[in-house]
Amino acid sequence: MEINACNPAILLLADGTLFEGEAFGHIGTVFGEVVFNTGMTGYQEVITDPSYCGQLITFTYPELGNTGINSIDNQSLYPFAKGVIARKVTSTPSNWRCEQPLQTWLEEHKVVGISGIDTRALVRILRESGSINGVISSDGRSSSEELLSRLKEASPMEGMNLADEVSTSKSYFWNSTCLLDFDKRMIKQKGSPYKVVAIDFGIKRSILERLVAHGCEVNVLPSTADLSTVLGFHPEGVFLSNGPGDPSSVKGGIALARELLKERNIPIFGICLGHQILGLALGAKTYKLQYGHRGLNHPCGKEGRLEITSQNHGFALDPSSIPAESALVTHLNLNDRTVAGITLLNQPGFGVQYHPEASPGPHDADHHFSRFVALMEEQR
Repeated sequence: MEINACNPAILLLADGTLFEGEAFGHIGTVFGEVVFNTGMTGYQEVITDPSYCGQLITFTYPELGNTGINSIDNQSLYPFAKGVIARKVTSTPSNWRCEQPLQTWLEEHKVVGISGIDTRALVRILRESGSINGVISSDGRSSSEELLSRLKEASPMEGMNLADEVSTSKSYFWNSTCLLDFDKRMIKQKGSPYKVVAIDFGIKRSILERLVAHGCEVNVLPSTADLSTVLGFHPEGVFLSNGPGDPSSVKGGIALARELLKERNIPIFGICLGHQILGLALGAKTYKLQYGHRGLNHPCGKEGRLEITSQNHGFALDPSSIPAESALVTHLNLNDRTVAGITLLNQPGFGVQYHPEASPGPHDADHHFSRFVALMEEQR
């Protein structure tokens, strides 16, 4: 099977920078925020992560498709990334878990891609100038001038509430996990399962599986759920999930978190967007990072303790705005000293900016799930 090498494609940035390459995946035109991910593995998990909704992902690893696609590693039912940018894409995957090539899978889900461009040059632009809107076009229906005109009218990521777009439309129950032979990170169950309500702002399947592996059963609710709905499930803990977009625009989620903070006996755990929403509910502010943190090797910690973490976010909490009487900063991203973790002072709860479920990524931070369970056990 050959990738669409005969079909030219372009990547055009809002500043007018043009890259010419070859089409792969679906043939079409797609607009979005151009970002980059530095991970060397896990392209399938990245592309299916709802946190990438509205974005065109540049992979810095020089070749995609080597391991193909399988049905187990998906983090959602289908890809959420709007486009994929790569240096090279192989048409001959080789892995014992492979069920289909990357090319076929992207075609099926209508994800537009471009390969054959200098991704190093592109990432340098993004690092120096910041994340920027762009367009991948491989259908030849519009000129560069027409695409640039449309691109300049595209909305920036600031102010966009994408969490409500990717969230589940109805609640569902989750109490199973699918651990592979080489990934038996199951925690021995103590007593009955802990009843957790997870607010879905763009939750990944691996997060649900890690909660179950640590002894929880989870009711997943839409991002628009209110306090009475949450309390109706009689939760022992509430989880605020990851998700895409500007956290300050998720007004319903912030209002819910603010109400939950009044229920002082319910432990709260937030990851990524959920961590930011927890901070906003406390009265803190968020801001957009120049080019975000997206990769598998970000060091985080404080006072001599270090975790190598998986990250995917474009916004962060402003440390000067976090109320000292309500929360304590427990972790910093050691690359740029941005806030990577907080703990609540007036009730059981905490948030981390990174992804302890490690899909993809290192397992250093898995203990945060045990920490959440320990808080629920204390309340029991």
